[in-house]
Amino acid sequence: MAMTPHVLVVAGSDSSGGAGLARDVETLSALGQRSCLAVTAVTVQTHEDVERIEYISPDLIAAQMGAAFAANQIAAVKVGMLGRAAAIEAVASILARNRHVPVVLDPVLASTSGRALLEEDAVDAMRRDLMPVCRLVTPNLLELAALTGSVLASNDEAACQQGKQLSGAVGTAVLVKGGHAQGRQAADLLVPPDGPAIRFVSTRLKCSMRGTGCMLSTAVAAFLALGASLEESVRGAKQYVFDKFARAEAQGEAAHHSQRCVR
Repeated sequence: MAMTPHVLVVAGSDSSGGAGLARDVETLSALGQRSCLAVTAVTVQTHEDVERIEYISPDLIAAQMGAAFAANQIAAVKVGMLGRAAAIEAVASILARNRHVPVVLDPVLASTSGRALLEEDAVDAMRRDLMPVCRLVTPNLLELAALTGSVLASNDEAACQQGKQLSGAVGTAVLVKGGHAQGRQAADLLVPPDGPAIRFVSTRLKCSMRGTGCMLSTAVAAFLALGASLEESVRGAKQYVFDKFARAEAQGEAAHHSQRCVR
């Protein structure tokens, strides 16, 4: 039987369905891609809090990835929550054997509620072992500051400088996400290891949604799996997330209007 192209998702579960594997599979399905999974952690979460985390052993994570590569034609990989240095090393070892496959890393350091999802001593392992085998790393401003040992960037210029610092250190393109910034526009910066940064700008919408980092990084992987360039993949992924936000905002406004009419 001919193998069907898949996107391999290496990430943790979220019992609320708001982030992690649930968002990843939802995004791939919406973009017409098939997915296979390597579960790195099982979490007990609501939309407000992470109550419990059980990490999967590194050898079992690696075994899941190995089985996925054996069973399917893997066209791209998205990596999310890993939690521990040993898990990072296990994932990096499998990816190093499959360097022809583009990898997008969402460096999940903490939950939306603020709970740490990556142990402090694992940050160096992520920079040293995992980022160099990736095609793209997608930190938000808080993650970028932590990964570069810097203060939180207060403007695009500072964010671009930090992105260049990280990209140059690991030899991998960095997409600096501007969702935590302020202003009427949301700007993301694609910073290659060499060459100028590319700025992607969209209108900042009012609604908020968990799992946006998962959606964006997974959507980039989905477009890379189709053979799109990195710039095209980021542009397509950003449009996908914007459209999802716009629909959610429109539905929220419609529901609010309906409630006012009933009253």
